[in-house]
Amino acid sequence: MAASVTVENLNPKVLKCEYAVRGEIVIHAQRLQQQLQTQPGSLPFDEILYCNIGNPQSLGQQPVTFFREVLALCDHPCLLEKEETKSLFSADAISRAKQILATIPGRATGAYSHSQGIKGLRDAIAAGIMSRDGFPANADDIFITDGASPGVHMMMQLLIRNEKDGILCPIPQYPLYSASIALHGGALVPYYLNEKTGWGLEISDLKMQLENARSKGIDVRALVVINPGNPTGQVLAEDNQYDIVKFCKNEGLVLLADEVYQENIYVDNKKFNSFKKIVRSMGYGEDDLPLVSLQSVSKGYYGECGKRGGYMEITGFSAPVREQIYKIASVNLCSNITGQILASLVMNPPKVGDESYASYKAEKDGILESLARRAKALEDAFNKLEGFSCNKAEGAMYLFPQILLPQKAIEAAKAAKKAPDAFLAEYRD
Repeated sequence: MAASVTVENLNPKVLKCEYAVRGEIVIHAQRLQQQLQTQPGSLPFDEILYCNIGNPQSLGQQPVTFFREVLALCDHPCLLEKEETKSLFSADAISRAKQILATIPGRATGAYSHSQGIKGLRDAIAAGIMSRDGFPANADDIFITDGASPGVHMMMQLLIRNEKDGILCPIPQYPLYSASIALHGGALVPYYLNEKTGWGLEISDLKMQLENARSKGIDVRALVVINPGNPTGQVLAEDNQYDIVKFCKNEGLVLLADEVYQENIYVDNKKFNSFKKIVRSMGYGEDDLPLVSLQSVSKGYYGECGKRGGYMEITGFSAPVREQIYKIASVNLCSNITGQILASLVMNPPKVGDESYASYKAEKDGILESLARRAKALEDAFNKLEGFSCNKAEGAMYLFPQILLPQKAIEAAKAAKKAPDAFLAEYRD
């Protein structure tokens, strides 16, 4: 009897979807790792470091003590009743855990929550956004998610109706966007970051790509902006952000602001400004521009990738549209509670005067300084290699070098039906 499920009769959207971050090169690396385990000494190296994705704790980065203390107390609240806890945990971690548990029905971190996330935790996130931007934020605009990726998928699900709906995405880009657009059956409309200007975002190119897509019958629904850049490591200038907001307003586009690297700034002449802050400082109100702002606990100095926490803040959407966003969220019931707690902590860390502040700040500064040193070291190393050049590392966790390959290598890659850089990246005996 023939197999009832084959590659040929799978959903074509799944087959079209590619996620290079965990694609062919990573699978090849996993095969090599298996070979190292089963045949020690068979390769000219004895360890593989996975740098295909920003996953700091897998490479030895330690978690922030205050965050983990609060999580431990929330997950095992009976610790709060023990006298020795006062000597093992900081007073402000104990206080914060009690405050958080008071907002959780039944003090149970293993129970389902509201589909947008626990209200008290959303209040804390909104307060953190207001502190960061200087403009009001509303807990009802917050959807806590299992990292930022589910927020991206939710918005693609909402905006893409068929293959004629397009999303403007930066090239080079984080493959989540091309993958999610393909998975939901839409059209990726590329715009090209300018390597010569430090991966600058040119409004003229945005306009050209938008007009080109519309001439082909593509209904462009949204613009994705990743700031700081992934994988290009640039930080947008404030004037550039103003121009981007004007462009979205004039063209009737949803602005999807991927801001998960907002803490990762490594140069003195740049700073992070959220698009929410830019939009409000331009005088636009709640109903003037649809904006989705994404944040994650996986990046920054926290690097809590496995905890799967994050949120999206949605503003500028009508009440009927918001109901549909909530419906999508409710299908998945809720995000995990540990991630929810961590998202609230990331946006409301210890402050001056708190017992943990000095140690927290030392840990935070140490991690960010280490990331900055490593970014600079990698930048310098690329620029010393023959055939390589690389722009300055301004932020995020990545660099995107240019590699000049010999014509024969390009032809060999073409014969193998692979992109030249992917062909180069494969280890061969």
